[in-house]
Amino acid sequence: MAPQTSIPVAANVLGTIGTGFWCVQLVPQIWTNYRAKKTDGLPGIMMFLWAVCAVPFGAYSIAQNFNIPIQVQPQVFGTLCLVSWAQTLIYHDRWPAWKASSIAGAIWLVLCGAEAALILTLKPLYDRGINFPMIILGVIASILLAVGLLPPYIEIYKRRGRVIGINWIFLTIDWMGAFFSLMALVAQNTFDILGGILYILCVFIEGGIFISHLIWRFRTRKIRAQAKAEEKTFDDIAEERRRENVEFQFAEREVKLPFFRSKPGGPGPMEAGNMKEAPSKTRSSLENAVEMQPGELKS
Repeated sequence: MAPQTSIPVAANVLGTIGTGFWCVQLVPQIWTNYRAKKTDGLPGIMMFLWAVCAVPFGAYSIAQNFNIPIQVQPQVFGTLCLVSWAQTLIYHDRWPAWKASSIAGAIWLVLCGAEAALILTLKPLYDRGINFPMIILGVIASILLAVGLLPPYIEIYKRRGRVIGINWIFLTIDWMGAFFSLMALVAQNTFDILGGILYILCVFIEGGIFISHLIWRFRTRKIRAQAKAEEKTFDDIAEERRRENVEFQFAEREVKLPFFRSKPGGPGPMEAGNMKEAPSKTRSSLENAVEMQPGELKS
C-alpha cells in the first residue's frame, strides 16, 4: 500500500479522538493495580507483547504517513504497557520496585532504539517502492497484538468465563480508541489494510472479553444473589464448596501451558473468604505453641 499523500480533515479528527483514548486507556488499569497492590487476572505477558507490538506498528504508521495522531499512538501505548508490565513484576512476581522499574526502563530504551533503526533503514526503501519490509512490519504488529490478547482468554477459560483483574474502564477506553482509529483509516483517501487489521483484531477480541463476562454473570446470577443475601461474595461461596469437597460448577480449572501455570483453588490470601480466617489460624498456632511442654518441643 502506497503511503498517504494527503489526510482528510475527518481522518485527522477521528484519529485524534482515537489517540486521545489510547493515550490514557491504561491509566485506569495502572491506577487500579497500584491501589489494589495486585495484578491477579492481568497477564504480564499481554502487557509485554503489547509494548513490543508498538515498535513495528510505530515504524509502520510513520512510513505510511498516517495522520499525526495515529503516528503518536504507538509511542504512548507502548510506554503505558511497559509501566503496567512492571507492575505485574512487582505485585504478582514480588520483584523489588527498583529492579522492575530499572528493567522496564532499559527495555523502553531498547524498543525506542529499535523503532528508530527500523524507520531509518526501512523508510528509504519504502520511499523507493520496495514495499515488502514494511508489509512484514505491519503483519508482525498485528500478530503481536492478537497473541497479546490470548493470555486473558486463558484466564477466562480458567475461571469459566469470569474476568478478574482487568479494569473495565481501561478495556472500554481501549476498545473505543481502536474503533475511532479504525474509522480514521476508513476516512482516509485509501484504506490501509494492515493497519485496519490491527484495529479490527483489537475491537473483536476485546469485545469477546466483555461478552464472556456478561455470560458468566448471567449464568451465576442465582449464586451471586444467594451470596448477597447471606452477606457473602461469590468467592466465599466457591471457597466453601472447595473446603466441603462439593462439586462446584464454576470452580476454577487447572491450566498447564508453557509460560502459564495455574492450579484451581479458592481465593488467595488477599481475596474475600480468606482474610477473616487468617487471624484465627495464627492465634490457634500461637496458642498451641504456648501450651506445648519443653519435652514435647524436642519430640
